Amino acid sequence: MPQTVCSGTMFTTPSGFSPHLACADPGEEEEAPQEGSGPGACLADGPPITSASLDTLIQNLVPTADYYPEKAYVFTFLLSARLFIPPPELLARVCELCIKQQQLDQSPLDTAKVRKFGPKILQLLTEWTETFPSDFRDEKMVGHLKDIIHRIAPCDEAYWKTLNQVLQKLSQRLALMSQGEESIVKVSLNASSISDKLVAFKTKPPPIQKDILSICTDPYTLAQQLTHVELEHLSHIGPEEFVQAFVQKDPLDGTQQPCFSDQKKKTTNLEAYVRWFNRLCYLVATEICMPAKKKQRAQVIEFFIDVARECFNIGNFNSLMAIISGMNMSPVSRLKKTWGKAKTAKFFILEHQMDPTGNFYNYRTALRGAAHRSQTANSNRERIVIPFFSLLIKDIYFLNEGCANRLPNGHVNFEKFVELARQVGEFMTWKQMECPFEEDRAILHYLHTVPIFSEDGLYLASYESESPENQVEKDRWKALRSNVLGKT
Repeated sequence: MPQTVCSGTMFTTPSGFSPHLACADPGEEEEAPQEGSGPGACLADGPPITSASLDTLIQNLVPTADYYPEKAYVFTFLLSARLFIPPPELLARVCELCIKQQQLDQSPLDTAKVRKFGPKILQLLTEWTETFPSDFRDEKMVGHLKDIIHRIAPCDEAYWKTLNQVLQKLSQRLALMSQGEESIVKVSLNASSISDKLVAFKTKPPPIQKDILSICTDPYTLAQQLTHVELEHLSHIGPEEFVQAFVQKDPLDGTQQPCFSDQKKKTTNLEAYVRWFNRLCYLVATEICMPAKKKQRAQVIEFFIDVARECFNIGNFNSLMAIISGMNMSPVSRLKKTWGKAKTAKFFILEHQMDPTGNFYNYRTALRGAAHRSQTANSNRERIVIPFFSLLIKDIYFLNEGCANRLPNGHVNFEKFVELARQVGEFMTWKQMECPFEEDRAILHYLHTVPIFSEDGLYLASYESESPENQVEKDRWKALRSNVLGKT
């Protein structure tokens, strides 16, 4: 796919920077910032940044006594800079510039100057620890943070107190992140249970395992519990994971970006969320294919249609799509007699809402509606927005593939990262929502631990429910009975 420069919202350079930095011609030299200019001016005074050298962008991040970067710029650059420079090296560069510009390595310090600068560097470091806490799992990051505060602390003892507060909150965040990741691993191990041999018991009462209707008969309640699972997963996903998921080789030197050349990509939470979506698809298909009687299977179909509708009303589009996907899996869709007995009008309406036609036009319209409702809502129940996650990942993937990280002159294509930050930032707003529904531990336990069929198990259960219709299906059925059940 050819790579282009993206258009979108742009930030502006400080007025002391040369305007040509944004869109410099290849090979054009950038002008060094002059003393007393550059970031000392308001960002809004200058022309938009569409591209700039990495050094210029770092300089824009560094606060002074009279300047602080726009919050959106801080998020955009901290999110995207890791593609070009590891976070510890970036923070080291920021600290070096602060020490040089504020003369923090000299004695005595200019107390009046430092007291104007101190709150701004503390604000930057606080934003960094709050938005990208995982960066500070690296001890070098904490070391740089402590060093810069130690340099300004002699001018105001309050800086020591602020440092301790920042470190305490950071420690709490990192502890919660570790606990969340451990719980995800634990849940993933429990959820990996696949029991295709349950097919052998389809016609033998009593049933070998519970089914969803024995755990929950109210569609709204199940939709609420699915929303709990979704928001729990979302709460653990850091914004940096969206960048780390698509690490490429730097076209300038043919090597992997420095941030990841010596460490494993950390997308654990993002990958766990995708696994949850797949599990829910297979759980829905398993619940439909499992009952021995056609009437029971039809009841399960109708139940999940109602659950999907409630998910749509809540704003939980990820569970909605997982349910629809599970019901559209071939082992389920081929059960024509079962579907003929179910009331499916509502299902086709939901399918229409999630129709991929026009790049999911109907879904994107509904998502915008849910986002608007969230912004104007009086109730927490109306603030929930859980996007169809695989499509969000796809959008970010195509943005990444379709736009170059660097321009031919080596400058960072900042316009691209403004759009990336817009998409990720919107998601970050939605994921901070606390679930307003009461937990039902029995239902949550069931969702996480109930055994599900593999694809082969689903087909076998489907053929056991409604006989194969052609020779290809008959041959497959025979092979599956032999492989899964050990029968001929």
